[in-house]
Parts: sequence; structure tokens; C-alpha cells
Amino acid sequence: MSPTRLTTTESATDTPRTVPPGPGPHAASTTDAGHRTRGAHPSVDILRVALGLVFLWAFLDKAFGWSYSTGTDRAWVNGGSPTNGFLSHVNVGPLQSFFRDIAGKGWADWLFMLGLLGIGLALILGVALRIAAVGGTIMMLMMWAAEWPPAQFNSLGEATGSSNPLIDYHIVYAIGLWVVLAVGSASALGAGRWWSSLSFVQRNRWAR
Repeated sequence: MSPTRLTTTESATDTPRTVPPGPGPHAASTTDAGHRTRGAHPSVDILRVALGLVFLWAFLDKAFGWSYSTGTDRAWVNGGSPTNGFLSHVNVGPLQSFFRDIAGKGWADWLFMLGLLGIGLALILGVALRIAAVGGTIMMLMMWAAEWPPAQFNSLGEATGSSNPLIDYHIVYAIGLWVVLAVGSASALGAGRWWSSLSFVQRNRWAR
């Protein structure tokens, strides 16, 4: 009896065995939100934490004036305005008047700083990534509009220094936020799994 015939006979009479799936690109389990909980590439975690540090560092420097982009005398804790220095000098794009009008306003300062802090912490911890992605994208698009890369010259006739009319670092950051949300929201690195297990989060998809 050939090995092929033996195999066929046994498979027809023996109790079928359930073979556990081996490791592979599709072996990762998923949460009810559709995000991978195992097997996500470590590079996604690196991207998530790196983006979080970008937002968190901007908050800390503007809040305490660590003399990188913000001097001590212009620190938020010392009475400085995180939005006035940049927005008051916007002179390019269709929204330049709007940005100059809100520059230095208390509500704008608070909204901007809380956004930086919240998005930064959410990304570093791996929680509320849907909120972080939406909020971060809105912030990046607003900053993109304030710099308005499509323009080669501003309203004063000065060169803007734009090197690409569409894609700059704000757009790249926004894309990175959605990559993190799509691939690594329940990573083991961080508090994502714990966050996803909370009853409030499970009841409210927007909080995931």
C-alpha cells in the first residue's frame, strides 16, 4: 500500500484533528475595534512614541521655556503666549487674517497647549489613539495652513522658503498618526491593552 493511499484511508476514518495555526503574517489576534493586539511590528511602537515625544516636547518647551524654540522670558508659566509669537506673524495663505486675529488669545493658548499635552501623552502611553489621531491631524492641518506651503512668496513679497507645495512635515506627522491608529493601538508596549479593556472604552468606540 502506497503512502498516499494510507494517508487517504486514515483521513477518511480517523477523527479529524484541529491543527493550531502557526506563526505568520495573519496570525495576530484582534480586538473588537479591529486593531492588532499581537504581532505588530516594533517599528510601529517606535513611530508612536517618537510622534508622542514631538508633541510632548513642544508642550514642555513652550510651557517652561527651555530655550530651544521658546526662551525663558516667553514661557507660558511666566506669562508668555504659546500662540502669539508664531500666529501674529502669519502673512501667507487664505487664513492669515484669522490666525493673526486669534494670536495670543487665552482660549487659543489653552486649546493649543492642552492639545499638545494630551496628544503627546496619549501617543506615548498608547491610549485614546483615535482621539489623538483626529486631534493631531486637525492641529497639523491648521499649522500647515498657517505656513501655507503652496505659496512661493508671502503677502510682503518675501520668499516663503517652501520646498514642496503639498507635503511637508505636518502632513507626514498626520499620516503617521493614522498609521499608528490603524496598526498599533493595542500594542503590548504601553497601556493600550489595559485601556482597551476598560468598560467605558468598550462602550464608546470614539475613545479607543
